[in-house]
Amino acid sequence: MLNTTPYIGRFAPSPSGPLHFGSLIAALGSFLRARSQGGKWLVRIEDIDPPREIAGASSAILNTLEAYGLEWDDCVLYQSQRLEVYQAKIEQLLLSDQAYYCQCTRKQIQAMGGSYDGRCGQLTSSLTSGAIRVRNPFAIDTFNDLHMGQVNVDKTFAAEDFIIKRSDGLYAYQLAVVLDDIHQQITEVVRGCDLLEPTCRQQSLYQILQAPSPNWLHLPLACAEKGRKLSKQNHAPAIDNLQPQASINAALAFLGQAAVTPEIQVSKMIEQAIKQFDLAKVPKQSEILLDT
Repeated sequence: MLNTTPYIGRFAPSPSGPLHFGSLIAALGSFLRARSQGGKWLVRIEDIDPPREIAGASSAILNTLEAYGLEWDDCVLYQSQRLEVYQAKIEQLLLSDQAYYCQCTRKQIQAMGGSYDGRCGQLTSSLTSGAIRVRNPFAIDTFNDLHMGQVNVDKTFAAEDFIIKRSDGLYAYQLAVVLDDIHQQITEVVRGCDLLEPTCRQQSLYQILQAPSPNWLHLPLACAEKGRKLSKQNHAPAIDNLQPQASINAALAFLGQAAVTPEIQVSKMIEQAIKQFDLAKVPKQSEILLDT
């Protein structure tokens, strides 16, 4: 029986700065994959960590996507508008004893060997403040990636009761990303290999929430040096919005794709890139060092 579920992919940047070459890889890779499958491509702004956010970054990111011909479907989803949804789910998990408060400090967790041992979830008298952790009975430590193949992560990491709301009141990435992917009916998550390990926790959360998991497809990371990906935190330069043609072809080359003819109309380049996109040509590496 053929799978008739329509393809829905997404790109979900955090507004902590402008898009750089590394984030262009994730944006372009996820876009080409979605369009080559005849599917939708959604954009979500992950703006639930105000201390890390830069004023105006959300608009700058959207302007850059437009300048690069990466046109999204439907309305942009802002996580900051879904805080009530996250809180309602947490309250439901607390009520069903699938989550609990934890007051362990980083120093205490280091003393446990670097991995939280679940002690607050075993207290006879439950705590009523602190971070909130989800009980993790599934401990998924392996999954199949459509590009990287079978991925295995540390069993101790996979089994940990992980945080879904921080002690400072901010919602954790793991909870928000899963609830949003469920809400937007994402069928395949295409993103960088820096999120390979957290995927197992997200898989466990899908099981806890009794929701079907999407497919996973992780792309190589652009790195300035081994183990150091390009990021806003290490001040990777913003890509050029005024002349995007060179960056588009550089990103295509990074993804193992043939160059497209430089055009004044960037949309023409993107049309050609969609037609010739071949997932099999994307390097099966977790990171690729850039020439400097």
